[in-house]
Amino acid sequence: MLTGTHVLLLGGDARALEVIRKLAELDAAVTLAGFDGLHTPFDGAVHAELTEELFERVDALILPVVGTDDNGEITAVFSDRELKLTDAHVSRLPKHCKVYTGMAKPYLRQLCSKHGLELVELLERDDVAIYNSIPTAEGAIMMAIQNTDITIHGSNSVVLGIGRTGFTMARTLQGLGAKVQVGVRRVEHFARSEEMGLNPFYIKDLQLHVGNIDLLFNTIPTMIVTAQIIAKMPSRAVIIDLASKPGGTDFRFAEKRGIKALLAPGLPGIVAPKTAGRILADCLSRLILDDVRLRGDGQ
Repeated sequence: MLTGTHVLLLGGDARALEVIRKLAELDAAVTLAGFDGLHTPFDGAVHAELTEELFERVDALILPVVGTDDNGEITAVFSDRELKLTDAHVSRLPKHCKVYTGMAKPYLRQLCSKHGLELVELLERDDVAIYNSIPTAEGAIMMAIQNTDITIHGSNSVVLGIGRTGFTMARTLQGLGAKVQVGVRRVEHFARSEEMGLNPFYIKDLQLHVGNIDLLFNTIPTMIVTAQIIAKMPSRAVIIDLASKPGGTDFRFAEKRGIKALLAPGLPGIVAPKTAGRILADCLSRLILDDVRLRGDGQ
């Protein structure tokens, strides 16, 4: 249980609701800022204005999946008010407080570093990323169905990157009967892909493998689907880029070439916010419980 543990949530979207529910169930003292437009009551959670004093005696600060922008602005779907995290706010946090977010931009990293606070980026964790790959793959399949006039079954599909998201994407396509090629960089990924019954190739040879494809799913967050690659693709092909913004595709050239290219980061929060929220809630509650136990052991 988290009785006596004070958790502050600043902004967020529908995924945050599952986090609030989970923490309240564990009897944490939950304070919400940036949720003034939320009509769903939560037992054990209180709403508050964003003041410097709010950050005192906080044991865990939880920010949205994309923590802040480059100026400290925080996305708050359930509020019309501007929400901004400042140096004055962070300076009030106790030194044992941890700051949790999905992914952090330099602004947030610098703030935490300046004040000696540990920053935890949840989307960098293997467990969260692997669980998140499930709604990501389902959302990508949905987009593929909406933007093609063929079935996934029998399609010639390419998945670039065979990491945590790429593995799930390739396996899902394979399960639907697609002919799946996977672009890899490492020999162990080549071997694993072959063991899975996929058709691996090395990404340096990508242009040799796109001449007759229907679908290309990219998970690599660097420019990899270049103009030279797109020029080799048939006009019927659809590119679905799952990498974080700005993606790894030359979208300008794809449009010029008449090839549909879609940037689709953050699919878990779009297609399955309840599931994505539960994934974050389970991870956060475990991490905060571990912190409470460690502080208790150290006393």
